[in-house]
Amino acid sequence: MNRLLGSVRTVEGKAVVRMEDVYGTDIDDLWSALIDPDRLARWVARVDGDLRLGGMFEASFTSGWEGPGRVDVCEPPHRLLVTMSPGQDDSTVIEVELTPVGDETRMVLEERGLPIEHGPGHGAGWQAHVEDLAAYLAGRPTADWHTRWTELSPAYKEDGAR
Repeated sequence: MNRLLGSVRTVEGKAVVRMEDVYGTDIDDLWSALIDPDRLARWVARVDGDLRLGGMFEASFTSGWEGPGRVDVCEPPHRLLVTMSPGQDDSTVIEVELTPVGDETRMVLEERGLPIEHGPGHGAGWQAHVEDLAAYLAGRPTADWHTRWTELSPAYKEDGAR
């Protein structure tokens, strides 16, 4: 299945990756999966540190990326904004917004500030991550991240070329 859950666009000379999907769980459960280190480790990254407003943390993503982050906005259970590699030339911002939709929850995730040439790769990567989130929440095993990224990359490269 290579249905794209996201898009890549350019804003002010930088790539922005946007993912949007609806999850079969309530907003509080989905919020917990985004901020509880034990739950984060099951679908996206090992995180050590302070995940409260203003807190600093170290992350090790299943994609292989490792580095520091800072929590800039934390409005439970609706909005989380973190800066990855704060203060560095390659810093990016990841923002997640959650909205209840009946018994389910819509999640919109954006990563902003990427070099344009990295947009498609991050699009494929974030889709692999959010698919792993859906699998984790449904009690299914997560996929091999690199395999899924490889499957999705051509579709995001094509999408980004438009």
